Amino acid sequence: MKKFKYLAILIMSLLLAVVTVGCGSKPLSQQDVLQNAKDANTLTWGVKADTKLMGLIDVNDGQPKGFEIDMAKALTKKILGKNGKAKFVTVTSQSRIPLLKNGNIDAIMATMTINAERKKAIDFSDSYFDAGQAILVKDGSPVKKVQDLNNKTVIGVVGSNSVQNVKKYAPKAKVLQLQDYAQALVALKSGQGDALTTDNVILGGMAVENPGYRVQGKAFTTEPYGIGVNKGQPHLRKALNKAIKEVEADGTYNKLIKKWFGDVPGFNYREVLR
Repeated sequence: MKKFKYLAILIMSLLLAVVTVGCGSKPLSQQDVLQNAKDANTLTWGVKADTKLMGLIDVNDGQPKGFEIDMAKALTKKILGKNGKAKFVTVTSQSRIPLLKNGNIDAIMATMTINAERKKAIDFSDSYFDAGQAILVKDGSPVKKVQDLNNKTVIGVVGSNSVQNVKKYAPKAKVLQLQDYAQALVALKSGQGDALTTDNVILGGMAVENPGYRVQGKAFTTEPYGIGVNKGQPHLRKALNKAIKEVEADGTYNKLIKKWFGDVPGFNYREVLR
């Protein structure tokens, strides 16, 4: 009889544990990220740390600086109010979506092009910047345009769609993909490839910091950047779209464009004003 009594107590204890867990925090997919951000007065952004002009760590203070950083701060103020805080987590092209899906960040603002493949995994805001893919080469390179990369080696970054785009224009190009832009640039300088490809604004930052290298030819794609959010977060997506329109309307957007791209050689910042 005692055995049945102890068994009944054990079963009740297990049921109570299950109920207790079930009454705890909701699964990530069921949480309202915008409401959580409002409760914490903080939006957590995934940003680049190796992309000059867009998102680069300042060695003097260890903080990320760039157009996307300033945009994230401006959007945060629009969404959470003037005292709202923007928190930054550095990401790479391959880590940004997993970090978002795991709930480590609320949104991605990291030079991410809106495309059909990514939309299968996450949702996007409206475009906040219109880039275009190009190539970076050493001065004197015989590569004058993307088609010249046939039978040559092109360097790209894992998780970016840049290399796939190049293959459309130069199907015989050989591919070398590395983990981040810093490694990719080192590979180009060491002669491991004939050109490095990604969006023109990213390459412009590399050219500014590396005399003897230049962005070659015109952009051969249109790359609209969007803010990535988890699926099932319509409130956050709507708030971001509203905030983007507001920073464009009040002149903040164009001020930031001129601040970061106004003096970049070969980059016509007026083409991306809104």
